Amino acid sequence: MLSAGDRFGDYVVDEALGRGGSATVYRVHDAENPARVVALKALDEHNRDRAHVARLRREFEFANGLDHPHLVTVYERGPGWLTMELIAGGGVQHLRTVPDRLAALGQIADALDYVHNRAIVHCDVKPANILVEPDGSRAVLIDFGVAVTVSDDICRRPTQVEASLPYSAPELLAGRAPSEATDEYALACTAIELITGAPPFQVDSRVGLVDAHLHRPPPRLSREIDWLPRAFDSIMAKALSKAPTDRYQSCREFIALITRALL
Repeated sequence: MLSAGDRFGDYVVDEALGRGGSATVYRVHDAENPARVVALKALDEHNRDRAHVARLRREFEFANGLDHPHLVTVYERGPGWLTMELIAGGGVQHLRTVPDRLAALGQIADALDYVHNRAIVHCDVKPANILVEPDGSRAVLIDFGVAVTVSDDICRRPTQVEASLPYSAPELLAGRAPSEATDEYALACTAIELITGAPPFQVDSRVGLVDAHLHRPPPRLSREIDWLPRAFDSIMAKALSKAPTDRYQSCREFIALITRALL
């Protein structure tokens, strides 16, 4: 862990912002230009093996090739670290109202469709990977560490799920290649959590959660939450279809329908 005042290459650490499974994100400023403030993501000392370094490089390369207002902008990278724009408002859960959260989901849906039109699948859409500006006006999708291109994935059959299990589509859990619809499924799980407070399947064990994604129908949440209309259930059921081809044609279409049903 770096501490405030520590030097990291051309940067000086201001504070630690958060820690993930293998890396820590810091707020840093340029030593020569203190007004230039960015986020530094650095692998922890015990996670600087070849696999983690390759994942971080992949994250940078995917993000660096994209240009969209709701995708994180990256700047520089080195062995085991990268810098990116600082999104200072925290996670999307900090937005207090359902309309604000739906607006953020709409922005992320637009970003995902942009990514999909370039034959890229993010593969790790979840609330923790959506940050917002302090005024809540802009949501940003981060972390392309497990993203794939559709062409790459024709021959790729994952031996283990790298995405977060509460948001993992059935095809990923069954060892099949991800597609654009995989991100839509994860976006639907994310939307349910942001709207109701919990992801669609709440199971204590990993095995039980995998089984729920593979076999259980989506919950009919309008039966449990009075203010949710029945249309919410049917829209979510399609976005959470077990078969990718049964889901909506785009993330924007899905979020537009949810927004219309709730507002």
